[in-house]
Amino acid sequence: MARSTQRKDHPLSMRLPEADIAIIDRAASLRGRSRTEFMRDAAVRTAEEVIMESTVIRMSPEGFATFVDLLDRPAKAVPEMVELLKRPAPWEAKPSVE
Repeated sequence: MARSTQRKDHPLSMRLPEADIAIIDRAASLRGRSRTEFMRDAAVRTAEEVIMESTVIRMSPEGFATFVDLLDRPAKAVPEMVELLKRPAPWEAKPSVE
């Protein structure tokens, strides 16, 4: 997520329990971010998700028919994905003997 370089004119204050602050600080630290950056990114990301979930997509009946037709077609294998899915998971791989 891109960081905003615009001037920040709207301060926001919250009162949170210590346990919430502790988990937020730990997560922010794991991401190498400040608490403020981490919380801003999390809040904006969640807001964007809510907006996307409630956004209505409109299309013509012809456009919708084309869309449904594309969904109904048989799937095509993507060679790179097939190869990737054939590999053993890291926890299934045999340890190398040196």
